[in-house]
Amino acid sequence: MSWQKFGIRPDLVERVKFKMKNPAIKDRMMVMLEGVTKYDLQDRAKVRRLVKSAARILNEPLTEVQEEQLVSFILAQKIDPNNTLHLIKLWAMFR
Repeated sequence: MSWQKFGIRPDLVERVKFKMKNPAIKDRMMVMLEGVTKYDLQDRAKVRRLVKSAARILNEPLTEVQEEQLVSFILAQKIDPNNTLHLIKLWAMFR
């Protein structure tokens, strides 16, 4: 399912992709996501916390609507961070 179907704006995605190319920011994101499980990524409260933390790291102010769109998108993907196929699918979605 495409992120665009959730109302996530393309300009936000492009800004985040550009910022993630910075090794310092990428490392901070990796530390934040260390130990996250597929069960964590299906818990709305935990996902909301992760989205807020990521927005702070990326210095991207999010509205409540944008935050909810991102949370809904993440929950709908049913991501297993230990499953390589899931990660490849996500990578392909945002290339």
